[in-house]
Amino acid sequence: MFSIGVYSADGRRLAFTTGEKQANLLYEGVYQEGDEIRFESETAYARVRVDAAVDEARVYLPEKRFTYRLPLSGDNRKVYAPGAFGGETHLLAIRVDEESGTYNLACNPADQRGEVSAYPHATANVETRNESVFCARNVIDGLTIAAGHGIWPYESWGIGARQDAYLTVDFGREVELDRVVLYLRADFPHDAWWISGVIETDGGARFAFPLEGMDGPQTIELGGVRARTLTLKELVKCDMPSAFPSLRQLMAYGRNVTEIG
Repeated sequence: MFSIGVYSADGRRLAFTTGEKQANLLYEGVYQEGDEIRFESETAYARVRVDAAVDEARVYLPEKRFTYRLPLSGDNRKVYAPGAFGGETHLLAIRVDEESGTYNLACNPADQRGEVSAYPHATANVETRNESVFCARNVIDGLTIAAGHGIWPYESWGIGARQDAYLTVDFGREVELDRVVLYLRADFPHDAWWISGVIETDGGARFAFPLEGMDGPQTIELGGVRARTLTLKELVKCDMPSAFPSLRQLMAYGRNVTEIG
């Protein structure tokens, strides 16, 4: 059984629905600060939609449930399309994910800062000024437009000029990774860029790679390494006055090791 519920900050259930292979909920009401959406799934692999203006997310749910904290405050809203979570009509959905094969295991438009029970999940040791438009979750939202900076659709991971900055993607389970594709933020000449970096897995595998100052995909081959997490680290900035290298998107192509279910 799949279910979706909308709950107020004090725990009142505002709307609820269930379904066998999927659940769809049209919630008619204005969200209030502290409201949340609770999803439950029959399977660990599911596809969820938290809003009509946010792309469907392909997620791994080790507990077969997760809570989505609605991003209604001013700063948190800046990384979503205009109209997301606003108004009086909201379309929510969850369904079984029965597809297998190779896909972008890092993509999760429903990722959020803080503790989560839905994966993949991105974290970092620094996010510029702690602002939402520069937080780690932005690099796995699925968007690759990079010739700007700031609010949607140009949200990115900013490092606050830290030389020891790193970002980790946690897949929540062991996966097999063929390659990583990076999109640097390319708001030149405002932006600088990194000329090299390292990807390291939780198993200790290391992949050093060069980077160029360009708007577009840059691929790092991983050769089918198995990992639960990967970390982007040891980033070296180019020699130019700008202090603002930034990452727009990280894609990790591979496949699940465990069976869908």
